[in-house]
Amino acid sequence: MASSKKNSRKKRTGGFPPVEETPTRQRAADNNPAAPGRWGLKAMFLVVAIGGTYLAMWMKPGPDVLRLTYKVVNTYPHDTEAFTQGLLYDDGVLYESTGKKGKSSLRKVELETGKVLKQIDLPKDIFAEGLALANDKFYQLSWRNNLIFVYDREFNQLKQVDYPHEGWGLTYDGTHLIASDGTRMLYYLDPDTLEEVKVVGIQLDGRSAGNVNELEVFGNDIYANVYQRDEIYWIDKSTGKVQAIIDLSGLWPRRNRKSMDEVLNGIAIDPETKRIWVTGKHAPHVWEIELTDKGE
Repeated sequence: MASSKKNSRKKRTGGFPPVEETPTRQRAADNNPAAPGRWGLKAMFLVVAIGGTYLAMWMKPGPDVLRLTYKVVNTYPHDTEAFTQGLLYDDGVLYESTGKKGKSSLRKVELETGKVLKQIDLPKDIFAEGLALANDKFYQLSWRNNLIFVYDREFNQLKQVDYPHEGWGLTYDGTHLIASDGTRMLYYLDPDTLEEVKVVGIQLDGRSAGNVNELEVFGNDIYANVYQRDEIYWIDKSTGKVQAIIDLSGLWPRRNRKSMDEVLNGIAIDPETKRIWVTGKHAPHVWEIELTDKGE
């Protein structure tokens, strides 16, 4: 059985990403009819304990969900003023969407130094979110402004289009733009018209799973930051099923963050070399990581 499980893991991970194996109170209560007695307290405790155990079991990923962790390969500087909402890698550089009203921008960033090579700032009332590159055009979501901005390679704005959902994450699979809005849904959009083509629900062990944020496509899979958790969901983009959970605990210790807003957010993958980079909102670094097997 052990060898078959090991083989199934290798088969499921395929060529990417490479995964390494690696007695006063009681008297008072007795005299108070409204107070629960010893047996009442025990019963209450039992109910809470059983309920808590059941909840923990319900939330725990089942055996079909792979558990992965990471190894840091390289660490690069990152602008701590950048409230990272979208990240992608193309032609040797990073492209980044930063958020917050009055601070939202679209940036071209030198990976090795963190230097901003080119930047445009959005209007002060715009809270920018996810970013994707499709057919030599950049697409940038807004959070609650219900707009998508479209730019050429030089960051000249080509148009802005009304959008009916909140904007969270955005990516491109070669055919469709795929957007998240913090719910359990992924929205597939036609990149030319930006009209919704289909909706896929995210499932973790047969249950709905939400709070997915920044997105990145590689092959037939979507990698999604889980908002306020140091985890990435590895999702089958056709079915919405979570195939693995990548635990990034300790990458950016919470004691080193200044606020609850500072969370991991931002995934970029080079499809040719399969290198993976992750960062966060106001994070001090962009981390290049490799995935490893967490074990049981």
